[in-house]
Amino acid sequence: MANRTAEIRMHDQTAGWLTQDENGYHFVYDKGYLQSKSSEPISQTLPLQDMPFNEKVMFPFFDGLIPEGWLLDIAEKNWKLNTRDRMGLLLTCCKDCIGAVSVHPVKEEEQ
Repeated sequence: MANRTAEIRMHDQTAGWLTQDENGYHFVYDKGYLQSKSSEPISQTLPLQDMPFNEKVMFPFFDGLIPEGWLLDIAEKNWKLNTRDRMGLLLTCCKDCIGAVSVHPVKEEEQ
């Protein structure tokens, strides 16, 4: 499996990086974001810290950003997505989320 990375933005400011690899999912806050006086956690379950968060499955906060129901059906058909590919759905469907957090794909050459 190829690693996939998403830039996670809070109010259009880079807050951190979400990565999927063979060991699961990893979220780490951007160092510049942590140093900013205006920084706030993207979720209560992901408090501000230097250390990365690691999970075998998609973090519930990010999984909650993925559309459900008829909207997921539309995304699945239009982009030929697998509903089990949570990272793929997040990268494809969550650039313009409701709320302060947005997800932006990072191309391999940008990593």
